Amino acid sequence: MDNSNERRKQWIKAHPELVTKPSMKRRMIGHDYSGVAIYMVTLCVEGRRPLLGELRDPDDRHAMPWVYPSQIGLAVKRAWQEIPYYHPQVKLLGFQLMPDHVHGIIYATSPLPRHLGHLIQGFKKGCRDAIKQLLDDQERLWEEGYNDRILQGGGQLDRWIQYLIDNPRRLWIKRHHPDLFLQQTDIVIGSTPVVAMGNRLLLDYPEKVAVRCSRRLSETEIDHECQRYLSMARDGAVLVSPCISPGEKEVMGTAFEAGYPLIVLIENGFSPYQKPSGRQFDACSQGRLLIVSPWPHHDDYRKITKKQCEDLNALARHISDNSWHSSK
Repeated sequence: MDNSNERRKQWIKAHPELVTKPSMKRRMIGHDYSGVAIYMVTLCVEGRRPLLGELRDPDDRHAMPWVYPSQIGLAVKRAWQEIPYYHPQVKLLGFQLMPDHVHGIIYATSPLPRHLGHLIQGFKKGCRDAIKQLLDDQERLWEEGYNDRILQGGGQLDRWIQYLIDNPRRLWIKRHHPDLFLQQTDIVIGSTPVVAMGNRLLLDYPEKVAVRCSRRLSETEIDHECQRYLSMARDGAVLVSPCISPGEKEVMGTAFEAGYPLIVLIENGFSPYQKPSGRQFDACSQGRLLIVSPWPHHDDYRKITKKQCEDLNALARHISDNSWHSSK
């Protein structure tokens, strides 16, 4: 039996207040889903079967990896493009077909007659009608529900459009470097079993430094700490931190921008299908990032407690003084 899994089960049983059932399909409480808004929605194929297309390597026509759509994928794409015919209040701002799921960005420019879920159900029905000759009568194309993200200002729309465009490349990297994106559950730090994602070889670096900065530091003092820690990183140290205080966030953010290897501790764990996003994805693919969490996943907002801060800082110290081992 995997001892780390057993220890994790015992830890969860002892800390029920920190455990929630993960869900990426929970709607935002209090939000009017029939009002004006921009949504990034994700729908997954039942059983995550790759029915929608095939990931292909770059070729003469495509400088990046791309998804060659199947007949079902083409029908899904057409059904998506037809949404404004049934819902003239909607503009489609983005779409990405993947082998086992789709992402799309919907802009409700004026109030919808019914909520967003009704629109998504109509899209699913359009897909089902279009592919009824391609699947057995008992087969379902889409799994229940969908995930939505409400896009706000501050450049979110542009970032998510770029995310959709970049998704085939991310999948290609994930398939060619699977060890960098699998959730690794066989690591124990001190006496604490953790889940990690990224380059676990960073734990073997001969020099690792735990970044600690008081919340009371002035901007000038934070600048000094940045210089001090980045000097260590430049000399070959891996910086380790949960990035809690403003100074720690500044140090780690600056080191990330500079391209130094980092070990980041997080409080909210990993969901079953989670992989690093945005620039963290690229940092993992380059082998310069390891993300570690000692606790189960949750996707609701929680203010981190003093005890959790102390535990995360203790883990950072254990990592930096090599007080860790793999249970394998």
